[in-house]
Amino acid sequence: MAKVEELGEAYTRLERRFDVQGEETIDASCLLAFDYEYPQQESEVVIESDEFTAVCPWTGLPDFGTLTIRYVPHRKLLELKSLKYYLVSYRQVGIVQEHVANRILQDLVAVCQPHRMALSLDYRVRGGIHTAVNVAYQAREN
Repeated sequence: MAKVEELGEAYTRLERRFDVQGEETIDASCLLAFDYEYPQQESEVVIESDEFTAVCPWTGLPDFGTLTIRYVPHRKLLELKSLKYYLVSYRQVGIVQEHVANRILQDLVAVCQPHRMALSLDYRVRGGIHTAVNVAYQAREN
């Protein structure tokens, strides 16, 4: 068994970079929406997943988080299976945490055009630092 002092060189060799994919691999085209049959009734839809992951664009190491989506539909609802496929398309994408939340919000708003939507991406602690990103969209009412 090696002593701590002897691990220096071996530890240095551990420094590596994992392959990451670019943002162009995010598959927003798989997102589906369907008609909301009660547009006169304001409802809040809450969707949560504790399985969200993307990777650090510099190291390729994974960032895990809990994603919470809250929205008030206008005429369309998000289809959940397509949302799951969309979220999985991030798993090897190198993207900073703050950009992920904004990108997801943009893509979801584009597909379902809600009255309003808020998104929270609460990452697990990494390196002793906790990050949570909150973004929101409000439709302009005519």
